[in-house]
Amino acid sequence: MLKKAVKKKLLTKWETRLNKLIGKTRFKVERTFGGIKLWFKAGIARYRGIKKMHTQNLMEAMYYNLYRSPGIFASNCKN
Repeated sequence: MLKKAVKKKLLTKWETRLNKLIGKTRFKVERTFGGIKLWFKAGIARYRGIKKMHTQNLMEAMYYNLYRSPGIFASNCKN
């Protein structure tokens, strides 16, 4: 959980460092979930039941990886 400064009380050095460490990981994770939600409408439950919803989430994750893979390969290849 990120720490937040309140009125007339600044964050300590330790809290600022902790926020930066958490933010680096959180940025990557949130970007991924945001992309899945934007491109594949992941906020909508299409099925009833835990097993079916779990399958839907796995399929969305696979689609996301396939959608992103050409750009990832292109950025890693040497010209």
